[in-house]
This record gives sequence, C-alpha cells and structure tokens, in this order.
Amino acid sequence: MSIKATSSIGANLIEAQEAFSSKDFYYKISIALKEAKETKYWLGLTKESLLGNEEEIVRLLQEVEELVKILVTTLNKLKGGRR
Repeated sequence: MSIKATSSIGANLIEAQEAFSSKDFYYKISIALKEAKETKYWLGLTKESLLGNEEEIVRLLQEVEELVKILVTTLNKLKGGRR
C-alpha cells in the first residue's frame, strides 16, 4: 500500500482547518472520510492477500475504523447544525 492512500486523509484534514466557510469545511471533512474508507479498503485487501505483517495491518485497520467513526460523527454534528 502506498503512503498516498493514508496521507490524503491527513492532507484533507489540514485543508479543512484552513476552510474559508462552514460549507468548505464540511466538504473537506467529507473528502477525508472518503479517503479513510478507501484506506480501509486497501488495508483489507492487503490483509486478505497476506502481503504484509498481519498484526500491523489489523492495528492499522482498527485505527482507520476509529478515524471513520470520528469523521462520521463530525459530519453528523455539522449537518445537524446547518439546518
């Protein structure tokens, strides 16, 4: 798995911190969530294909799942506040 798959999440979160509006912030957090889900997909494939250290991959999968939960919660709170 390339570093690009994981670094995009962080890059989008940094961009969200510099958002010029609440709509822009929401959009950038949404992109970070999309990238986190893609990372989860690639980690799952790596685990299933036995191409890496399984313990490390399982740990990374747990971390990305936590990040997905945080991002979903953030988006839900933002959406609730935008009504």
